[in-house]
Amino acid sequence: MTSKATSQELRSVDRELLAAMRSGETLGVGELTQQLGVTATAVRQRIERLLESGLIDREKVVAGRGRPTYRYRLTVTGHRKSGANSADLADAMWREILALEDKSVRNQLVSSIATRLGRQFALHFESSQSTDTFEDRMQKLSEMMSARQMVTEVSHAGELPVLDIGVCPFPTLTDTSDDRAMCRLEEQMISEALGQPVHLSSCRLDGDKCCQFSAVTSGAKATESRVPIPSEN
Repeated sequence: MTSKATSQELRSVDRELLAAMRSGETLGVGELTQQLGVTATAVRQRIERLLESGLIDREKVVAGRGRPTYRYRLTVTGHRKSGANSADLADAMWREILALEDKSVRNQLVSSIATRLGRQFALHFESSQSTDTFEDRMQKLSEMMSARQMVTEVSHAGELPVLDIGVCPFPTLTDTSDDRAMCRLEEQMISEALGQPVHLSSCRLDGDKCCQFSAVTSGAKATESRVPIPSEN
């Protein structure tokens, strides 16, 4: 099971410790203290957080009759978290997707990415979806998105809750063309995460104060969405 701590944003000091361990070697508290230039107590505090989050593990070392010590190394998840910032790579890949001339291929890629992202969010509260209400799931999704630097909150429009996103989560990737691929991606991602279709009922690109994602009711029409349906021609 994924630890709660893995869904939270890492502290900068914890990232420093992960970076110090990227060589793949097992390291003791003394070695980490020297590398980071902090006290052993500070290192142990960081180690406890990272052990709890599953980003590092430890092995016991017994030497003679002395007190056993521990050495630490990154887990597979820890190696992923300690890597370079992937923002530049994501930006380049997204621009290449938008540049694809074949719209059917481009749309399929956007849809597949949205589905994968939505399922990653859904995994965190999948076990309780059978008993959670739609509003419960939306509130949990809002909390998870906020932990990832996405400014969100749940409001109400009539009887149904609405997910408000005050600031675009991916400002450098937002497509302002008529296609609005990122808007489509977010709409599908949120629908996948919640297990129920939502539509973009308000959009900052149209001058609204925030982007709002509302549940699609049985009487709702596809034309209510602010996301344009791309032509395959």
